[in-house]
Amino acid sequence: MESATFYEQLTGLGREGTAFVLVILTDALGSTPQDAGAKMLVTEAGLHTGTIGGGKVEAKALTLAREMLEARESTPRFVNWALKTDVGMTCGGSVKIYFEPHVGGGIGAKWPIWIFGAGHVVQALVPVLAPLDCQITVVDPRREWLDRLPRARNTRYLEAAEPADLVPQMPDHAFLLCLTKGHAFDRPVLQRALGERNFPYVGAIGSDAKAEVMRREMIAAGLPPERAQQFHCPVGLSFGNNQPVEIALSIAAQLLTERDKLAGTTTSTRTTA
Repeated sequence: MESATFYEQLTGLGREGTAFVLVILTDALGSTPQDAGAKMLVTEAGLHTGTIGGGKVEAKALTLAREMLEARESTPRFVNWALKTDVGMTCGGSVKIYFEPHVGGGIGAKWPIWIFGAGHVVQALVPVLAPLDCQITVVDPRREWLDRLPRARNTRYLEAAEPADLVPQMPDHAFLLCLTKGHAFDRPVLQRALGERNFPYVGAIGSDAKAEVMRREMIAAGLPPERAQQFHCPVGLSFGNNQPVEIALSIAAQLLTERDKLAGTTTSTRTTA
């Protein structure tokens, strides 16, 4: 039961998008404070759950885990510490410890995609994006729509009465999609995204006519005219019909295209088997 609770908490941190390090004592020789297989979860706040034995070994491991989180490391590490010379303990023995960082949905996420809205197109889009190397955050005031979305290791779903209030929390390199139930709900998010932030990609679902209406309204609300032009609407590449799954495919294709432009990747650099 204790092990189940540990993994429930691990899954919960991933679902919330909280950055953490999984620390596992993989080998213990001699007089060590805990047996191999002991584990703990470490967040930026410190020890979240579990233990690898307490004392100086755990303190040193906690320090290293928090340093990895602070540096936004994404590559796992193995360390091999002699208890006397590396940890400063009087007893002999040694430990080998595995550190696996999970950067979550914040600043360290490799490719954060934030989607405002959880309607039919988003229901089709999340399963398309989930297999990719990205971190998906969906924001919507409707819990019943969020609950319909599929769960995956790289998804988190946030219920928010005022979704635009979450824009300041987004990482600078996030891709932002407004796919809400109407332009009255899209516009507050776009107003803050374009007025206060400089994301590499901002898109909104709708027609050219809707885009012009939103631009006029945002300019009237104080957004500089040049910034009001800097979002994609209609969102997605120009193919397919108006079925949610085909719209979702066109949006995913545009996100990948824009991601590769930023990375300087072209199809000519790829190889096929």
